[in-house]
Parts: sequence; C-alpha cells; structure tokens
Amino acid sequence: MSFKKALDCYIEATNTHDFNNVKELLHPEAVYWFTDRTCTSLEEIGAYFNHAWDLIKEEVYSATNVQWLTVDETSATCIYTYHYEGYYNENFISGSGRATNVFTKVNNEWKLVHEHLSS
Repeated sequence: MSFKKALDCYIEATNTHDFNNVKELLHPEAVYWFTDRTCTSLEEIGAYFNHAWDLIKEEVYSATNVQWLTVDETSATCIYTYHYEGYYNENFISGSGRATNVFTKVNNEWKLVHEHLSS
C-alpha cells in the first residue's frame, strides 16, 4: 500500500466508527494533538474517537486539498482540510479545520504516527 492509499484507508476506517479498524493503521506510539487534548497512547486515542462518535451521530469525516509536504522511503507528511458532518443532539451539524498527518513505514506498512487537528 502506498502512503496515499494509507491516508484513504485511514479516512475509510474512521468512517466505520469502529476504533479497531482505525487502530490497525496506527503506529503503536502514535501521538494525536486535538484542539482540546493531547493523546499519547492508543488507549487515549481510542477513548477520544469513541467519545466523538458518541457525541456526533452518523459522523462522516473527509479530507480535501491534500498536500504531501515530505515523502521519502520511510516517512510521509501531509496537510489537508478536514470536514465532518453528522447529528449533534438530533440537529445536523458540519464543520472543518486543518489537519497534519505523519506516516512512517514499519515492516513495509505505512502507519500513522502523528495527527494534529485544529479547528
């Protein structure tokens, strides 16, 4: 799988609302920077995802304007605009923000090692 396909698979996994699917694509030492919290373990990241999915029902996550800033044999970094939509307290909501993703190649597989989201 290419680094570009890894990003696509990550977004697809996110939209399953099953953290086990997301976790398969993460590096074991992944670090996430959200607007309101830093998560430094897979357990913390999973709890954050599950909480978000509980708050925003039927959430759909997507990425536009993806730009790959650096790519070499073992790492790839991209920035993009993220979009979400779903239902919060039974009302339709949507929003967007900025994202940075850093992938690293481990045992011939691209794994997400860092994500930084800001609104």
